[in-house]
Amino acid sequence: MRIMGLDYGTKTVGVAISDALGLTAQGIETIQRKEENKLRRTLARIEELVREYEVDTIVLGFPKHMNNDVGERAKKSLEFKEMLVRRTGLDVVMWDERLTTVEAERTLIESQVRRENRKQYIDKIAAVFILQGYLDSIYLKKKAEEEN
Repeated sequence: MRIMGLDYGTKTVGVAISDALGLTAQGIETIQRKEENKLRRTLARIEELVREYEVDTIVLGFPKHMNNDVGERAKKSLEFKEMLVRRTGLDVVMWDERLTTVEAERTLIESQVRRENRKQYIDKIAAVFILQGYLDSIYLKKKAEEEN
């Protein structure tokens, strides 16, 4: 079973999927929508991807403020989490995503992606960073348990 990472934004959702071993994250697509509250197609596409990739857990970026406060975007992410749980029946893990978009932007700049083309990749790359952070934490936790 695989793990899905999501970067939930106002008009896009970046999607990443783990490999079968749960070691690496790969970006697969950015789901677009015209309006922030029009989520039916977005949720339907996520359900399709869950079935296609045999996903058993979803990791959703949790955009807290730098001072750890939960702002408006984070509240919307929590609402989206509830929708995902209802639609998929899967566990949805909230994962601190602070600075993932900045990191994604830096990666695209270093890869010499033109400014006008970055927007189409940034959410998918941010989803990769969210999922990879989660996968790394699981790996480190298992490694620490083996050492004890």
